[in-house]
This record gives sequence, C-alpha cells and structure tokens, in this order.
Amino acid sequence: MLLVIGVYVIAGNLVNGVTSGSRGLAKGAVPAAYKSLVQKWGNLCPQLTPALLAAQLYQESGWNPKIVSPANAQGIAQFIPGTWAIYGIDGNGDGKRDVWDPNDAIPSAASYDCQLAKDVKDVPGNVSDNMLAAYNAGAYRVIKAGGVPGISETQNYVQRINSLAKSFAAPVSRIDPTQQAAGAIAFAQGKLGTPYLWGGEGSAEQGGRFDCSGLTQAAYAKVGISLPRVANDQYNAGPHPTRDQLLPGDLVFFSTDPGDSRAIHHVGIYVGGGYMIDAPRTGAVIRFDPIDTPDYFGATRVTEDGAKALPTAV
Repeated sequence: MLLVIGVYVIAGNLVNGVTSGSRGLAKGAVPAAYKSLVQKWGNLCPQLTPALLAAQLYQESGWNPKIVSPANAQGIAQFIPGTWAIYGIDGNGDGKRDVWDPNDAIPSAASYDCQLAKDVKDVPGNVSDNMLAAYNAGAYRVIKAGGVPGISETQNYVQRINSLAKSFAAPVSRIDPTQQAAGAIAFAQGKLGTPYLWGGEGSAEQGGRFDCSGLTQAAYAKVGISLPRVANDQYNAGPHPTRDQLLPGDLVFFSTDPGDSRAIHHVGIYVGGGYMIDAPRTGAVIRFDPIDTPDYFGATRVTEDGAKALPTAV
C-alpha cells in the first residue's frame, strides 16, 4: 500500500483541542458502572464539569474503588479519613456514608469540590482553576495567594487535571491535529512485517518486536511523546474524534465492552482510508488492518499535554 502523509492545519476557536464548557462525557471514557454518577454529580455546581470530576477520579485511583494510598487515602476518590469524616456524604441515600462505595464516594468528591469553589468564590482568576488549587493545597493558600498559589505541585495539579479532562469531555467541535502524527506513522511503517511479540517493546533482546501497545508507545516516543504502556491507559492521552473525524496518526482502539475504555484489548495507528498499522497477535506480523470491526471502540488524538497529564500508575 502507498501511504501519503499530509500536514493538516485546521482553524477553529478551540482551546487545546476542545471547546471549553462542554458538560458531556466522551464515549466509554468513564466506565459504565460510574458514568451516570459522574454525569449527574459533575453538574453539581457551575465550577465543576463531568469531565473535570472524571479526570480527578482517574488521576486519584484509576477507577479502583478499593485502592489505598501510602498516605492512607481510601477508595475511588482517595479521601483521607479525616477529610471523609467532614465531607463524606450519603450519596445513595442508604443511611450510611461508605468511603469504599463509589455511590457515596463519587458524590462526596463532587460535593467537596463545590464546597471548595464556594470557599474561594471571591478569589480573582479562573474559578475552576482556583477550585482545583484549593483541592490540592487548601482553600486558605488560594485565598492568601489571590489565585493559584506559586507551589509547583499545585500548579502542576491544576494543569494536569485540566489537560486530562479533555480526554473525558465529549468534543463539541472539530479537534486540532498534532504535528507529531506523521512521525509516529513513519515509525510504524518502518516496522511493517516485523513479527508480533506479546509484551514486546522493540528492544534488542526482543529482536525489535512489539505487541500492539508497545508499537504505539514506541511510535509516539519517537516524536517525543511518552505514552503509558497499556492500551486502555493510552486511550486517555488526548481528546476523542468521531469515526468520521479520524486523521492519520490517531490511535484507534478495540474493546470487549463498548461502554468501558478499561476493557480495551487492542490499539493501532490510523493511516487513512479505514486502515491502521497494528501488531495484531501472536503468529502475525505488523501490518495494515481495517478498523471497521465489531469491537471498534473509538479513537484518541494524542497530544503532548494529554500524555503528560496521565498518572504514572492507574
């Protein structure tokens, strides 16, 4: 096949690829078990959106309702016991507040965010940014600083959640392409015909072989973007174009559950015309494959900010 890679320039009034103010969720970005909770409680106050709430939950726990951090932060929303004692609510109305129950913890996270927004409502600057800063550093520091305080951890947290939220928001306009896409495709093209290896990352010890997400990770590493190792985490590395908006370089994903990105089992790099380059399975080689299969899940337009925002372990 002859592949011609173009350079795309798209004009539009977009902020980092997604129009601000979107209150919908991208397809499958939030696991089906939690989607209605995130959608409902993410609209609890104007400073919060479902995408921001989803980004916080993913950053904190990777949707794991039983996780405990080294600091004893607990559950899907990672509440410290002292904070939970004050701000935990009975979200499902069963008469108890259970930090391990997402039906309580997710509403509590939203309620806590909105309380912080009230605490810093008179502080100059972006109200959502101030809310996120208060979540990380405390409302007093935000008030004292007159905005996001000059604490690197807090500034990075605000930027990270805002960037990550773009992978959970349903885009309301066309998404800008990235300049790195052509280089990622060129790398993958250079691996056509290479035998598949489960767990392969292309090392010399592995004979330069890859599995599906090892290939996509290496392709974007070649152009300076660090992706997570597994496919279902790579899905959150940027906003999600629809099938008719796909451009070469987009990552395309396949899942055993059409409503849950955590069930993604395969990824490839879109090259146009309904085809991708992928490392399909043991016994096959890296090759061109059609993307329109029954388990096609969706796509991600990888961005540098989106990839940087991903937690190191989810």
